[in-house]
Amino acid sequence: MSGLLVLLCRVIVGGVFIYASLDKLANPQAFAEVIHHYRIVPMALLHPAALLLPMVEFVVGAALVLGLWRRGSSLILAVLLLAFMVGIGSALMRNLDISCGCFNTDGGHAVGLSLLWRDLGLLLLCLPPLLMRTGGPGLARTPHK
Repeated sequence: MSGLLVLLCRVIVGGVFIYASLDKLANPQAFAEVIHHYRIVPMALLHPAALLLPMVEFVVGAALVLGLWRRGSSLILAVLLLAFMVGIGSALMRNLDISCGCFNTDGGHAVGLSLLWRDLGLLLLCLPPLLMRTGGPGLARTPHK
């Protein structure tokens, strides 16, 4: 049963990150503008972040779905979720009226408490693949028991 729970969590979290990366990969300039609106990334890192972050989201999300490096993938995505929560919290505390840029670069969901709750839920879904011994079916060479 725990293998099924881990598989379900892997597919949900990994799938969300894969989906979230697609528009950002297709529109890196627009994603750089979204990041800029948060006012927390130095200008020198703005474009590298806009290029690298969606690639990490896609690759690590795909690895998690496929069961490759399950624990490492879960940890990386959990750290990303924590960073996103800090960014959203910072924008809320500074009363920034901006789009989150989570799933698309042309508007989308405004930054709000609902995003923090969503990211907290995704963070909790990262825990079973990270902490449980069984990983469910995947492409890893050896089963994780």
